[in-house]
Amino acid sequence: MSFPKSPPGAPRHGGDTELEERQQTRVPRMYKVVFHNDDYTTMEYVILVLVQFFHKSETEAFHLMLTVHKKGKAAVGVYPRDVAETKAAEVTSHAKEHGMPLLLTVEEA
Repeated sequence: MSFPKSPPGAPRHGGDTELEERQQTRVPRMYKVVFHNDDYTTMEYVILVLVQFFHKSETEAFHLMLTVHKKGKAAVGVYPRDVAETKAAEVTSHAKEHGMPLLLTVEEA
């Protein structure tokens, strides 16, 4: 005895057991928010932003700020794409409002 073919996603009947096809899910890609060094944004402002927007402790913010200053850039957080882009846009907007040319980019982790 053969069973008629059913449309994709519909429950399949095989004897006494009903089988349902599942869609395979993937873990979303993660993206890092990167701060870039410049000659005008103050170190104090970078620390303030890291504490306020990225919920870093004062100590961690200080170390990240030094990394940006010495190496030219540093990743300050890793998030799903929409979160990373939103954080970068919020910080860039805040920086412009405060006269700081802080540059942030979002890169695939």
